[in-house]
Amino acid sequence: MGAGMRRKLAAGNWKMNGLLADLAQLDQLAKAPLPAHVDTLICPPATLIHPALAHAKGSALAIGAQDCHAQGGGAFTGDIAAVQLRDLGASAVIVGHSERREGHGETDALVAAKAQAAQAAGLCAIVCLGETLGQRQAGDTLAVIGAQFAGSVPATLDPALLVLAYEPVWAIGSGLIPTLAQIAEVHSSLRAALAARFGAAPAATVRLLYGGSVKPDNAAEVFGVADVDGALVGGASLNAQDFSAIVQALAAA
Repeated sequence: MGAGMRRKLAAGNWKMNGLLADLAQLDQLAKAPLPAHVDTLICPPATLIHPALAHAKGSALAIGAQDCHAQGGGAFTGDIAAVQLRDLGASAVIVGHSERREGHGETDALVAAKAQAAQAAGLCAIVCLGETLGQRQAGDTLAVIGAQFAGSVPATLDPALLVLAYEPVWAIGSGLIPTLAQIAEVHSSLRAALAARFGAAPAATVRLLYGGSVKPDNAAEVFGVADVDGALVGGASLNAQDFSAIVQALAAA
């Protein structure tokens, strides 16, 4: 399967932003004519998942979550199990975002366990990988990404329910963005790693997203890079107009 046969994916991560009133942005998205060949996903905070699903009902807009626990239930106060997210109607969950890895000390092994829990519940696992600025400047990017992949993407995962998101930590929310050649290099290495782990044919079905300061004014050139199947968008996904522009740029790529 070539890149043209993988469905493109525009995923929005609202992070810890959004109140009930902000669901008006979802209404705008849901009412807009979303491109048929692009999957559009918004991952709001947990407090908004249930009402967001109601706002998106009847549209092509899918709703996901930003994290899940590695266990299916139990004495884990404040945590949310993947099966609970699926029960609400969520279709995907982000795991291993750099903000979780850094702020909550999440290891590759924990990310792998969360990805497995997500898939066991029937959710698509969006696994995030990315290097820091120091690692980039030291020339360690591919080694870091390779190690994260090896530890976070076990061979027991189902490629059909897997998305990888390359998010250079130094580009998130900074306005900085890697060169197109740097993005291409990482995405190519990830495609090769997927092939080594799952076999060439299953690996070719896994969508690779780029994330990190994706905005309407740079989306088109990012989406022109080989093996970039979409984006994981942060701040720009909070605004329906900005996110719609990114979705349209993806549709035209």
